[in-house]
Amino acid sequence: MKQIKVLGRGCANCRNTIQLIQEVATAHGEAIELEKVEDIQAIARHGVMSTPGVVIDGTVVHAGGMPSRDKVEGWFAGA
Repeated sequence: MKQIKVLGRGCANCRNTIQLIQEVATAHGEAIELEKVEDIQAIARHGVMSTPGVVIDGTVVHAGGMPSRDKVEGWFAGA
């Protein structure tokens, strides 16, 4: 199970990123643990200065703007 954090203060791109990740994970049949992180200090601790940011299993895989569906699909490739 992938542990995924979406870092952001609740903007439309952050909400859409969460929805996209959930859709792709479901399509791949992968169970995920999805957490929304809105605390600015917690976001900064990940080194993310532009949101939304995405952290998978402790590694920042995206920051700034909504990721493309293709990029998110790549996170689940081989799942």
